[in-house]
Amino acid sequence: MAAGETGYDRVLRFSIPGRNARGRVVRLGPVLDTILTAHDYPPPIRRLLAEALVLTALLGTLLKDEGSQLTMQAQTEAGVVDLLVCDYRNGELRGYVRHDAERLAELGRNPSLYALFGKGYLAVTFDLAATGQRYQGIVPLEGASLAEACESYFAQSEQVPTLIRVGIGDGSAGCIGAGILVQHLAEGEEGRERLHVKMDHPEWEHVAVLAGSTRPEELVDPDLSLEALIWRLFHDESEVRVETGGTLHRGCRCSIAHYESVLAKFPEEDRIEMRNAQGLIEVDCAFCSKLFQIEM
Repeated sequence: MAAGETGYDRVLRFSIPGRNARGRVVRLGPVLDTILTAHDYPPPIRRLLAEALVLTALLGTLLKDEGSQLTMQAQTEAGVVDLLVCDYRNGELRGYVRHDAERLAELGRNPSLYALFGKGYLAVTFDLAATGQRYQGIVPLEGASLAEACESYFAQSEQVPTLIRVGIGDGSAGCIGAGILVQHLAEGEEGRERLHVKMDHPEWEHVAVLAGSTRPEELVDPDLSLEALIWRLFHDESEVRVETGGTLHRGCRCSIAHYESVLAKFPEEDRIEMRNAQGLIEVDCAFCSKLFQIEM
């Protein structure tokens, strides 16, 4: 493999046929900054949402069909963070966190995942455009990071051995988020039945050791291309196939037409109650912070 351009906001797909493994590596830059600056998030929430967006990009690029969507949602009861939601569709990302600012300030600079959520759960939903089917898995929000919770999702809901590493860099030049996801499809290149799936399969253990050596600073290093990163990890393998997965964009789908269609489902008397003194219904998009004034 030859190293390509470093680049931000792009995904690289790869597979290791001799090990029955596939993977994704992503690096977010301007897209991540655009999403994070839509709200005045404090640093711990910025890091949390940045990690969630990297994970959403990694999982979303597993989808094959145009129009399919991946949604990742973390919720808890009475947690400092009571809602985190991100989604991916056609290379577009968006995300939002709702939290209690006063309680967050009491946790210090680097609160743990448990401190932020308490007892919570992570829901991962795949909406498939080609068939109209929806698949959802829910796992406890446990471990030291959202990445560990996603690994648990694949182990419990999909029975697919999965390793995920994420790195976040947040400095004066903006936020960079990157990650690598590697999966073992035992007896199973894509399109074949997965037989004898084992978490301790020798081929998987070999790939997991190599991928697990990835350091966060490597993932966010702007001078290390995604292609070079894959080469650094797997250059001793007999074959590594790499495919450019395209670019990633911020994709908030809010519009006046969308909100008009939503509001039209409410009875007229309810819409009257929603109107302000000027006779307009104000709708604030949680994802991008845009305020829409709608006359209905």
